[in-house]
Amino acid sequence: MESTKEAHFRALINARLTALRDEDTLGKDAQKTVVLDQQSVGRLSRMDALQNQAMAKAGQARRDIEVKRLTAALIRLNEGEYGFCEDCGDEIALKRLELDPAAMLCIGCASG
Repeated sequence: MESTKEAHFRALINARLTALRDEDTLGKDAQKTVVLDQQSVGRLSRMDALQNQAMAKAGQARRDIEVKRLTAALIRLNEGEYGFCEDCGDEIALKRLELDPAAMLCIGCASG
């Protein structure tokens, strides 16, 4: 049976995954190919569109990394290894996990 703490963090991780999927949906339009038709769009507008596209792709890359981290945290939860530092084996502080539920290191190992 899952403890209250495990259930809390599972819900927190799933909520963050849902939010990232929602952001993915919104970011798809911004990543579409920029049309370089000089008749319909001026040079500065094209540059702005290219910059916006690059920013959208960078945001997508960030979300992809976060999804991988959160998915790995769910696997650790399922295996009973969640909340323990991967370097030293000590428990990760609850406040740290609240801020970053995908944290794999305690604050000592992360800063060292």
